[in-house]
Amino acid sequence: MLKFSILGALQIRTESGPAEISGDLQRTLVQTLLVSEGQPVSGESLVEEMWGAAMPDNQANALQAHVSRLRRKLRALEPGRAPSRVTIHPSGYRLTVAEGELDAAEFIRSVRLAETAAPIDATNTARLLGAALALWRGPVFGGFPGGPLCELAGARYEEYRMRAMELRFDAELRLGHHAAVLAELTEAHTNHPLRERFCEQLMIALYCSGRQADALDVFRRMRRHLDVELGIEPSPALRQVESAILCHDPALAGDARSTLLQLA
Repeated sequence: MLKFSILGALQIRTESGPAEISGDLQRTLVQTLLVSEGQPVSGESLVEEMWGAAMPDNQANALQAHVSRLRRKLRALEPGRAPSRVTIHPSGYRLTVAEGELDAAEFIRSVRLAETAAPIDATNTARLLGAALALWRGPVFGGFPGGPLCELAGARYEEYRMRAMELRFDAELRLGHHAAVLAELTEAHTNHPLRERFCEQLMIALYCSGRQADALDVFRRMRRHLDVELGIEPSPALRQVESAILCHDPALAGDARSTLLQLA
C-alpha cells in the first residue's frame, strides 16, 4: 500500500520510506492524476497541464513516454501488485488510489464528518479536525501548482482548510478553550483579514478571556478594513457579535456560548 501526499510537497511513501519523484513533468503528471481522485483525465488535459503553451511537437508520444515512466516507477514501489495503478480508458488516463491512500481525500472526508457533527460533540470534533489539519505539511503541492487543473484543486483544498479551521475553532470555543486558541485565531485573522468568521471567533475568544476592549478594537479595525478594501459594511453576523460584547450577552459565556456561535 502506498501513501500519496499533496497537502505539502508531493510525496509518495512506501513501507520502507519516501520515494522520490524526479522532474517537474513527472510531478505535474502525478499531481494531476491524484487530484482527479480516481477519475480519468483526458490526454489533452494532461498535455496542457504538463507543458502549457510550450507543447512538444509529438504530444501523444511525449505524454505516453511519461506515463510509461510513471508506471515503471510505481511498479517498482509495489513489485507484487497487478494490474498497474495507471490505466488507460476511453476518456483518458486514471491512477487507482484506494481509500486511505491520499491525504487530501482523507482530509476532506474529516471536514465533511465535522460539518455533520452535533454541537454537543465538540470534543470529538476538535480532536478530529486537529488530526486532519495536522496532515498539512505546507502549501498544496509544496507551492508547485502545475497547470489549471492543479491550481483549481489547490484552491478547493485550501477552502476546505479554512472551513476546517473555522469548525475547529468553534468546537474549541464551545469547550471554553478561549485562551488556548487565541494565538492561532490571531494568526488566522491576520493571514485572512477579509474572512469574517475568523474575526467573529477572535472577538469571542478575546471577550471570554477578559479582554473586552481588545475584542471591540478587532471589530473596529475589521470594519475599516472592509470599507477600504471592499467598500462594504460588516455582515449581520459580525455586528451581532459586537452587539453581544457591548451588552455582555450571557450567550457569550457558559453553556449558552454555543447558541451565539450557531447564530454568528
